[in-house]
Formats: sequence, structure tokens, C-alpha cells
Amino acid sequence: MTDSSSTDAVFVFVHGAWHSSAQWAATQRALTALGAASTAVDLPGHGFEAPLPSGYLQPGQPGLLTEKSALATVTMDDSAETVLDTLRRARRHRRVVLVAHSAGGGPASLAAERAPELVDEIVYLSAFVPAGRPRFYGYLGSPENATERDQGLNLGDPEELGAVRINPLSPDPAYVEELRQTYYQDIAPDRFDRWRTALSPDLPLSIPSTPVIVTPQRWGRVPRTFLRCADDQAIPTAVQDLMIEEADRAVPGNPFTVRTLPGSHSPFAARPRELAAALLS
Repeated sequence: MTDSSSTDAVFVFVHGAWHSSAQWAATQRALTALGAASTAVDLPGHGFEAPLPSGYLQPGQPGLLTEKSALATVTMDDSAETVLDTLRRARRHRRVVLVAHSAGGGPASLAAERAPELVDEIVYLSAFVPAGRPRFYGYLGSPENATERDQGLNLGDPEELGAVRINPLSPDPAYVEELRQTYYQDIAPDRFDRWRTALSPDLPLSIPSTPVIVTPQRWGRVPRTFLRCADDQAIPTAVQDLMIEEADRAVPGNPFTVRTLPGSHSPFAARPRELAAALLS
């Protein structure tokens, strides 16, 4: 990762499922205090422009299990192009460090494959790495993922909905606690109430299901760091290590630099200053 004495890099953040650019704000403030520039992407269907199911904010949330998502037509190409647009604007800096979290690893990897000249380094923060298995579902369905907690959180049939849907506004305390334990277990329940209200309910199905093909000649030539989350309940360390191992096998001449952070899948919530320091270390 970039030297802490340098301020000539810009960090480009790509969020994971159901998140947005907003969740990076505390990390970006910490980076600014350390003299580093950054920007954050809203992938299509995320952020303040994200469409919601029609009954999502209504009493009883009618139709939430069955209403087709407005994001069903969003493609992996759409998401990768959004990342590329930001990378092109960021390129006026001498170094561009692309930071992807979780499901954001797919669009970020495809962007780097298409334009490796725009990226000086990729940091995967407990993020999907497609070099070994091109679909995120390929890792989510692996035996190493047997301890993942979030399998009871998805609503409806993703194929019918065109999205992987969750309910951050669920009135069920048990569901809310499972959501916290899966993604944010190291922040208190009262703090999580605020974080969950900022999540969107739909992830375009294309993000976990579309193959992302990367090559040693393009994606593989970009220096890579993997930041493992040691107590991750959403992508267990066994899955993180599997992705690292298979990527290193696919591109043996340019292996990952691997570091481990304490805590959950969401260090940008629990310890943003530590995350910023790790990015600059």
C-alpha cells in the first residue's frame, strides 16, 4: 500500500452490497487528516438515487417478498463503467489506489481488467476476488463458506426479484440482530440502528451472479493487497484465504500482499481510523 509520507495518491472507494459512498465518510475524513485524498463511488442502484420497492416504507411493507426490483436490469458492465468513470477523473493524481469492499470486488476487478493503466494498486477489503472463480456465488457456495451467517436474511426469490433483497427496516428484532451480527457485530445495537437505516434493500442480481473474467496480462499486472477481516461473519476468513490462494495461483508472479485487521466485515463503521492507517501503511 502507499507510503504514509506520501500525499500524491488518491483512494477510490467501491462499496459492497446494499451500501453506498456514504459509508466511507468516516474513513475518508481519517485519510484527509493524514494528508491523503479520496473519493467514493455510488454503484448503480445504490446511494440516494437508489429506487426502493414500492411498499418498503409503508406499514406492513406490502409486496416486499414478491415485487420485482427496479434494479433487475442493472448489469455488471454498468457497475464497472461507473468505477471506470471515477478512475478516469482520479487519474490526474500520480497514484490511484482502488479500494473495494465485499461484493464491490466484482465491478472493481472488471474495471481494472479493462483499464489497468488507470490503477496503480487494488486493495481488497474482505472483497470478492474473481481470479480463481469468476462468480461471487462460486465462493459463497463453497464449503469454506459454511459458517457464513447471512443465509437467513435474504427475502423472496432472487431470480424472480432480479435482486438479492434484504430488509434493513425490518420490525423483527431477531432479524435486525442477525443483520448486525453478520455485518456489524462490533458496533453497539443503538449505533447499528443508524447504520442500517442507510442501507438499501436491493443488490442487483448481476453483481454476485455475473462472471468477471480477469487475465494475468491486465488485471494480474496491477499490484494487489488483501485486507483480511479477522472476525468477519459475512465472508469468513476461510473464504478470504481461499480467494487469496486461488488468485495467487492464477497470477503467481504478482501475489497478494496480505494484512489482517481486527473485527467485523465493516471496519469503516467500527474502526475507520485504523482502516485509514492500514491503507496508508
